[in-house]
Amino acid sequence: MKNVLLVFIGGGFGSVLRYILSRWLNNAENGIPYGTFAANIIGSLLIGIILGLALKHNTLTQNHTLLLATGFCGGFTTFSTFAYENQVFLKAGDFTSFAIYTVASFVVGFLAVFLGIFMVK
Repeated sequence: MKNVLLVFIGGGFGSVLRYILSRWLNNAENGIPYGTFAANIIGSLLIGIILGLALKHNTLTQNHTLLLATGFCGGFTTFSTFAYENQVFLKAGDFTSFAIYTVASFVVGFLAVFLGIFMVK
């Protein structure tokens, strides 16, 4: 039960922070979802740092990892919103934005995870 509570608390904080970031960065005029992109990239970097620290230094307990990686990063990042925003681009026939957003999200997201792990080495 303690593990579920840690994930719940971390996920709640992550979700609220993602909401604030999206309200601040998403642009209603041109529909570019900068907030979601930023949350996914920052979350990828954070999970790389968190799991890198957990593996390298053994400084994080399983509880820390559940709270921060599974909970916070899981709540902060969002694949469902990413998928929905891409559906909006496709429905509008905006194939250029769809391609740039999708490729940039995957490439920069992976690079952010690797950077996070590299930073703690």
